[in-house]
Amino acid sequence: MSPFAIQITNGCLISDIELEDQNSFQALQQLGAIEEIDGLWKLGSLYRAGRLYIGKDGRGYVEAEFKEQRDLLVEPDDLWGAKHGDVVVAKRVIAKRGRASGKVKLVIDKAHAFTIAYTHRDEQDNFMILDIRTGIPTHAVMEGMDLKAFKLGTVLKVDVNDDKVLEVFGHLGDARVDEKISLALYEREDEFPQDCVTDALEIESEVTKEEHPDRVDLTHLDFCTIDPVTAKDFDDAIYFDIEAHTLYVAIADVSHYVPFFTPIDKEAKKRGFTTYLPHKSFPMLPRELSENICSLKPKVDRLAFVAKIELDRGTLKPLKEEFFEAIIHSKHRFNYEAIDKILEQGSEGITGTVAQILTWLLPLQKMTVKLHSERLKQGFDFRSEETKLTIDADHLLTSTQIETGTPSHSLIEECMLLANQASAKRFTGEGDSIFRIHEPPQLSKTEALLAELAAIGLYVEEYEDSPSLIRAIQKEAEKMGLASEVDSMVIKSLRRAEYAATNVGHFGLGFSHYSHFTSPIRRYADLILHRLIKTQLREDEEEAGYLLRNIEPLCARVSELEREATKAEWDFRDRKFARWAKEQIGLFFEAEVIEAGESAKAVLTGDIKGVTVNLRGDNIMLFDRIRVMITEVNIAQAIVMAELVAKLDKDEMELS
Repeated sequence: MSPFAIQITNGCLISDIELEDQNSFQALQQLGAIEEIDGLWKLGSLYRAGRLYIGKDGRGYVEAEFKEQRDLLVEPDDLWGAKHGDVVVAKRVIAKRGRASGKVKLVIDKAHAFTIAYTHRDEQDNFMILDIRTGIPTHAVMEGMDLKAFKLGTVLKVDVNDDKVLEVFGHLGDARVDEKISLALYEREDEFPQDCVTDALEIESEVTKEEHPDRVDLTHLDFCTIDPVTAKDFDDAIYFDIEAHTLYVAIADVSHYVPFFTPIDKEAKKRGFTTYLPHKSFPMLPRELSENICSLKPKVDRLAFVAKIELDRGTLKPLKEEFFEAIIHSKHRFNYEAIDKILEQGSEGITGTVAQILTWLLPLQKMTVKLHSERLKQGFDFRSEETKLTIDADHLLTSTQIETGTPSHSLIEECMLLANQASAKRFTGEGDSIFRIHEPPQLSKTEALLAELAAIGLYVEEYEDSPSLIRAIQKEAEKMGLASEVDSMVIKSLRRAEYAATNVGHFGLGFSHYSHFTSPIRRYADLILHRLIKTQLREDEEEAGYLLRNIEPLCARVSELEREATKAEWDFRDRKFARWAKEQIGLFFEAEVIEAGESAKAVLTGDIKGVTVNLRGDNIMLFDRIRVMITEVNIAQAIVMAELVAKLDKDEMELS
């Protein structure tokens, strides 16, 4: 459900309603669909809010939100103009044969406010406007302009209500248009509203200790940051006190600079996450903040929210965990490559500040290796590979690189995991915080996974529960030389990690308590968690009450925004792959099958990695090594078609 739907289902104050939802709230009042009970406004018993799904027969279903409910059936004549994916308020009606039925009374959240389309002519020379998502004809009008006059392939942003062209993005022949398409399809923003920029410029550009007398002064400690070489914003810095065996995880204190209800806060809540494309990031916060005063830059004082974790010298389990506001002064900025080089080659010849930091950083790294090993007794280590794209000045793909975790990545990851767990353990888990949860796999998905594995000759007979099953699968996959391929299948069978107000633990990590605390510059969920912990420290019941009253809709909001940000990144990547593949039509490539059956797919294994092609051919089996020819590319929808040329045996693959 949408955040507003959750609010009116659970009950809320009028002051809690977001500006964009106030018209819907007033319309529901006029309908008599909501009522005030004990000071809270909520839907009446005859009404239900939920997402609408429309089947091929034209009938709709408003999803049930509770186990005891059934989806409401909505006949085509009762849809009230609502479309598939819209969040609606429906009124229950008496239906034949007792089927739970309803009529849509109001659309409170449209699935799409606009369509991205392009001009096209088919093989019969018929002019049409095609939806870029589906390739299906749609409508568009532009005042004073005949769209046929536009060059074919012109990309348009079209209002779904009146079909009016809102903006001309450019042309499919220009690779620069991909950025606009991907951002628009998933409603990701680039430029910030002027009031956000104005407010950001008015915030202090440097920290003066005297202005923050209540903060703990940690500027004497040798904090450092470790990030990608291209990073511009630094969320976290670490320091390890060897004598006290205590880890300090300092996080940028964004909540100090971004109060509730300010233009920057509202825009951050709208964006939810920073979106990362290969050539550019689209930040959650204005760059004036994210890359400056909120960034834990080296050799300057910065405000930080610190997790201080004392570890047992033997077991490395936390003995004491506390949080407080502080001032730090990062002594050095490392990148991952530099740390990996030191870990591999040693620190001989290194002097000064870096040498001083390494006196605690190297012992800490050895500890994190043990922490990682201990964590895998409960959680899992999936072999995930990330494909990094490099594009040129014309926005065309030039190369790809497979990135995997290194010792330096693991060092930082284990420190962040400790802080994230500590933040979650401060709360009961009964609707009193924002948790990062990962539920155990569904039985039906597990059974489907086992059937797929059996088709490639991988069988697991003895297991007690889901964790032991996954470990057994990984063990057999390792023997077959299919570790990364099978890990991908396992990941697809698992539920998606998300944000929730009620804690159920994190299955993948094997943690009973987990949240996101360490990246408030780029994740709104972390910013909310900082605010919640600060209400504890200050015993501010009023602010805590506001946060918790709206915590469920907020969790729904950020979970959805996370999915949209990820989809935008994937869409952009696929568009770059498609443009590259367009130049390779008629050429041959080796590939590995990742999906068999009617919708068979394979991933190319040449110099350009990560390109997924749709396969035509018979008798294609999962994980077959094959040779394909690229036959067709749809730039608009980023679809690459290929034809099976031959199957390759192991010897051929090794010789090629």
